[in-house]
Amino acid sequence: MKTWFITVTVILAQTVWFPANATEPVRADIVIYGATSGGVAAAIAAAREGKSVLLLEPSRHLGGLTTGGLGATDIGNKAAIGGIAREFYERIHAHYEKPGSWKWQKRDDYFKGRGRDRGTDAVAKQRGREAQWTFEPHVAMDIYRQMMREAKVEVQFGQRLATVKKNGARIVEIAMENGRVFAGRMFIDASYEGDLMAKAGVSYHVGREANATYGETLNGVRAETPYHQFKVAVDPYVKPGDPASGLLPFIQPGDGGAVGAGDRCVQAYNFRLCMTKVKANKVPWSKPPGYDEKQFELLARYLEASLAADKLPPVGKLMNPGLMPNGKTDTNNNGPFSTDFIGCNYDYPDGDYATRERIWKEHVNYIRGFLYFLATNKRVPQKLRDEMNEWGLAKDEFIKTDHFPPQMYVREARRMISDYVMTEHDCRWARKVLDGVGLGAYGMDSHNCQRLVKNGRVENEGDVEIGCRGPYPVAYRSIVPKAAQCDNLFVPVCLSATHIAYGSIRMEPVFMIMGQSSAVAAVMAMDDGVTVQKVSYEKLATKLKAQGQIISNEGFPAHQPRSAVALDASKLAGIVVDDTQAVITGEWAGGASAGPFVGDGYIHDGNEDKGQKRVRFTPKLPKAGRYEVSIIHSPLANRATNVPVVIHAADGEKTVTVNQRQPLKDNQPLKLGVFRFDAGATGWVEIRNDATNGHVIADAIQFVPLP
Repeated sequence: MKTWFITVTVILAQTVWFPANATEPVRADIVIYGATSGGVAAAIAAAREGKSVLLLEPSRHLGGLTTGGLGATDIGNKAAIGGIAREFYERIHAHYEKPGSWKWQKRDDYFKGRGRDRGTDAVAKQRGREAQWTFEPHVAMDIYRQMMREAKVEVQFGQRLATVKKNGARIVEIAMENGRVFAGRMFIDASYEGDLMAKAGVSYHVGREANATYGETLNGVRAETPYHQFKVAVDPYVKPGDPASGLLPFIQPGDGGAVGAGDRCVQAYNFRLCMTKVKANKVPWSKPPGYDEKQFELLARYLEASLAADKLPPVGKLMNPGLMPNGKTDTNNNGPFSTDFIGCNYDYPDGDYATRERIWKEHVNYIRGFLYFLATNKRVPQKLRDEMNEWGLAKDEFIKTDHFPPQMYVREARRMISDYVMTEHDCRWARKVLDGVGLGAYGMDSHNCQRLVKNGRVENEGDVEIGCRGPYPVAYRSIVPKAAQCDNLFVPVCLSATHIAYGSIRMEPVFMIMGQSSAVAAVMAMDDGVTVQKVSYEKLATKLKAQGQIISNEGFPAHQPRSAVALDASKLAGIVVDDTQAVITGEWAGGASAGPFVGDGYIHDGNEDKGQKRVRFTPKLPKAGRYEVSIIHSPLANRATNVPVVIHAADGEKTVTVNQRQPLKDNQPLKLGVFRFDAGATGWVEIRNDATNGHVIADAIQFVPLP
């Protein structure tokens, strides 16, 4: 006789039974692989529907990036967040309303500088409750655990997937490396890597698609990468000026590929660090295993070149320490050499566990080495070392992992290819999704994919920062596989999207939203006795709306239509030089929130480092003669009224002062005057931010030949 015992792993409407014999399948209605934010939301949603749930996690960490250091919520329009995700952020708000939640900082001191993170949006006003979007890692963990206890769901840690057993197109069982077997009626792959999806035989893509594949413009190898770029020349060779001596560490061989072509390059990973300056809660920087300062020769040369050009970056330009409550940070990558380990993750998505563990450790040691180098190495200017040593890791966070985050930021890995592939056309509202199960709202964001040598100097390639038109629906068809491949699986994290569209979708709130929608649809498929592809969208939409999910962008404000905002350079008179073709000095940020602009957006100076930033537009003129020169920029109230624009023409230089707050007539370029130019590329126009009184915009310059 077989003996059985009951476990408290899940106690729901239907109890999950664990057999005494580990080889006997453990059964549940819904088996969820991956206790990421999407997996947690899916488990809670399924449990609330009265179904038995198994939540399996290959690591020892619950909550993915949400509890792993990403405390600055990336979403764009926060009103796009509904359902369980919204509930999570409302609970974050409730926590920080309690005086006892503030140990290292006064609440009012924190919110004075971040009032926008505490304000109510349209959804919060409707509900009469507020949400908060910034938080400490341990607070997110506590709230996730609280929500799971209420739903009577626990997670099974250390469950690394080995095999998937199918009957036709249907998953029957999944087996772990430890011999455990789990059976279910429905399965949800909520992992960052898409392991269950892949082992189930579902088609997927890794890397960047060619622009031509889906008629996109932002996918594939980039012609220009203006952001997080080396703005000073840095020699890439072991022996300066000697290509035969080989490349420095962290630089890749080759030319990077043809512009617009697809490749297997994956945008860079890092860890979101929780740092602090509070002395009583600060852990000093320490040397990682195997540290070798020679590995950071490229960083040393970059700092030396920057110092020589009087452009030494502060700590805030070498990383981005976004402020979180209690004097802590969510520190992200920033600048050309930072916490992103560029080009060192290509083998991760399809790698086995040993390969991923190696890559994971390499990332940890790289980032720890980067931090230690900045804090201690004598080639780092003393001023920068002193500033770096004001910081340290937060002592009361990630205690079990030496205060370092337990979750690597896997920005993208595998991406499913289903009957509907989300593309940049969806992000731009160029086509309409009719089966939305949640909204994306962040800009199309890819970190750098390669670090190469071009023209004898180091250059990064692949960064994209282009805004969306506004919140857009994510299709139900993009979270379910093709019917012939699997008919009882949902993929809310590694969903069907191109590299550039996934750059917008890949936000933690969206994963929560997709996880909840997947679980509700899974319950509906079971109750109606249909495959996941045959779930009634009308019924699903009604159910999701009743649960507070926001599945349509109807009523959301949009940026102006592209016909009014974006100007097609090919349709403008004369020769137009865009910011992507310009020579950029200093750190400029990307934008696309207001028009008009040429192409996909513009760059701006962030209203800082006055006198240190400029953008030079150099046309290739077919013949000498008189040209009418105009500037294209997007006027807003925060723009500078005194932007110096220098025109270098055949008769000398002239500076014209431009008021970038003043509205443009019919969104047309602003004329700067008529100038005589020689043929070729001898003339130029340069936008500067010297002593300006607001944000300076650099977008495009137009040169129209005159008779």
